[in-house]
Amino acid sequence: MADLTQDQWKLQLENDTNAFVLDVRTEEEVADGVIPNAKIIDIYKGQGFIYKVEELDKSKNYYVYCKSGGRSAQACAVMNQLGFKNTYNLVGGFSQWNGEVASI
Repeated sequence: MADLTQDQWKLQLENDTNAFVLDVRTEEEVADGVIPNAKIIDIYKGQGFIYKVEELDKSKNYYVYCKSGGRSAQACAVMNQLGFKNTYNLVGGFSQWNGEVASI
């Protein structure tokens, strides 16, 4: 896992043809908007989160975020334990995001 600042995240994501954006927030938080093209898997679902994550392609580069960066760091750690090689945590999370926002 690597922690990326908001600027590093945007730059790296723009240039990554193998990127997968993962939002691990709750449904209520997601209602505030998402980073475009994000897939939502709520980390608070516990084992359900692990089941959903295990269905993902481990060869992709995962850009993971939550509201402030704590849960997404946990999600990256779990994903690394499950065999995901490239996970990137957004420092400051969605609360500090100043890029494009999409609605769900």
